[in-house]
Amino acid sequence: MQSRSFVYISLFVDLVIAASKFIAAAFTGSSSMVSEGIHSVIDATSQVLLIWGIATSKRSPDADRPFGYGKELYFWSFMVSLVIFIMGGCISFYEGVVRFNKPVLQGNPAWNYGILAIAFVFNTISMITALKAFNQQRGKMSFWRAVVHTKDPLTIIVLLGDVGDLLGLGVAFLGIYLGRLLHNPYYDGAASMIIGIILIIISGLLVRESKSLLMGETISRRTLRKIIALIEADNEVVKVKKHFSTYMAPEDVLLQLNTVFKQGLNTKQITTAIERLTKTIQARYPRIKQIFIEPVA
Repeated sequence: MQSRSFVYISLFVDLVIAASKFIAAAFTGSSSMVSEGIHSVIDATSQVLLIWGIATSKRSPDADRPFGYGKELYFWSFMVSLVIFIMGGCISFYEGVVRFNKPVLQGNPAWNYGILAIAFVFNTISMITALKAFNQQRGKMSFWRAVVHTKDPLTIIVLLGDVGDLLGLGVAFLGIYLGRLLHNPYYDGAASMIIGIILIIISGLLVRESKSLLMGETISRRTLRKIIALIEADNEVVKVKKHFSTYMAPEDVLLQLNTVFKQGLNTKQITTAIERLTKTIQARYPRIKQIFIEPVA
């Protein structure tokens, strides 16, 4: 299992930045800073739930969950994507609506600019850490294709969350700056609403990916073709009749192969062949932890 240090780094960053943003909002009354503070609290809550998902997914299989608890990670990732980000987006949008109804300019904007600059530096560090982990996963695959086909929602949630943070910081800066420059508090409210929309869009993308993983995704067709070729190359195998696979966790795949063996083999020979084929597959594809090769006619 790859290092998850980027999740803890992101949690620390979000907590520090959230406190800073709320302090700035208290001194300036900026609704976009309140939205940004909420954004960071939502991000921090997301990291806590993801860390919990990591911990629970590592539990050993038992009588209640014979295939293990790997999908706990996918469940909590789905909850983060659906509830947390949408909640943050709606609250931020609502803050903007409130500011439109009660427009006001107050306090020294230097507080906002200073906190936004600090937040930008910390979020950039967090994003770079998550991006390094993501690049290791995707290899030569294009960025967008890797996002769509990832089996590890943690990296995507943290990475896209940080991208949303940086976009939100830019929007908040423009809202505060234009509001002060043009003496128009509505820019601040509009910025808060845009931040909310950004969060909701990110949520929609993450919900799609997390739901797909929670429902069960198969291994790639290319990998499956290689495994079938590997099995059918064995001297005691005729062909693979059917195949089933699903990701139980990012590093835990369940694979079932309904296999036709050559006629005349006794039970011991078939059992020995199954053990040999299982070891061969796992040696080449270590993430396939659970393999069931079923002899069929």
